[in-house]
Amino acid sequence: MSSPQYSEVVETARAYYNSTDADNFYFHIWGGEDIHIGLYESDDEPIANASRRTVHRMAELAGKIDPASRVLDLGAGYGGSMRYLAEHFGCQCVALNLSEVENERNRHMNIEAGLDRNIEVVDGDFTALDFGEDAFDLVWSQDAFLHSGDRAKVCAEAVRVLKPGGRLVFTDPMQADDAPTDQLQPIYDRIHLDSLGSPAFYRETLGELGMKEIEFDDHSHQLPRHYARVRQALIENADELRDRGVSEDYIERMQAGLQHWVDGGHKSFLAWGIFVFEKPAT
Repeated sequence: MSSPQYSEVVETARAYYNSTDADNFYFHIWGGEDIHIGLYESDDEPIANASRRTVHRMAELAGKIDPASRVLDLGAGYGGSMRYLAEHFGCQCVALNLSEVENERNRHMNIEAGLDRNIEVVDGDFTALDFGEDAFDLVWSQDAFLHSGDRAKVCAEAVRVLKPGGRLVFTDPMQADDAPTDQLQPIYDRIHLDSLGSPAFYRETLGELGMKEIEFDDHSHQLPRHYARVRQALIENADELRDRGVSEDYIERMQAGLQHWVDGGHKSFLAWGIFVFEKPAT
């Protein structure tokens, strides 16, 4: 079987997340199972605890989930969210992600948890989903859409594979609707793109696709809190990363990159929260 042909933007993200540096950083520092923004109760709370709280809250907003439900996670990372849903609700999950390195860790953790029969891990690009229309009851994503060069296509694909009456529940680090884009260039450079999505962009794009907004659970204040917490953990555990073969250049660049997110969040240039959209029943 031939390897998928990815766009330049997707290939850049794929190469990054497949790298030894990134894999060690995200798995050992960012939170392991859940590599997304957390809901913190204190500034020094463990990253993994806060990140898992985000999963709990998204599950609360997702509507009915039961063993008959089919769930698709777009940009699944190490798959912690789908293991949570499979374990607690017995649903059938597909964890789609572009990093083969992360996907292999995901598959091993699914086997160790006894959940591999509930979770299929798929190597793929969420701008071109290899699933038919109306295939899933719930489409889920955490802090992944920002890496796409065509977020409108990601939204269209998510809606296409969602059943009528189903929900799209996602988070994404966004620029605020009124953000001065010239002030966000360091962040754009960090993700190798020239923009972020915004709440207005997702509302307009998904509205044009016929989706109904159910809720935006706004936690924008958690974004700088999270990136500051990750930066602190990076500094505290830098020696461990070096021992694992992570380059000094990566550690230094990551410290600087995380600080850009902290600064942008404190200046209210960035937004983050849990969006819930529903596809009207036919």
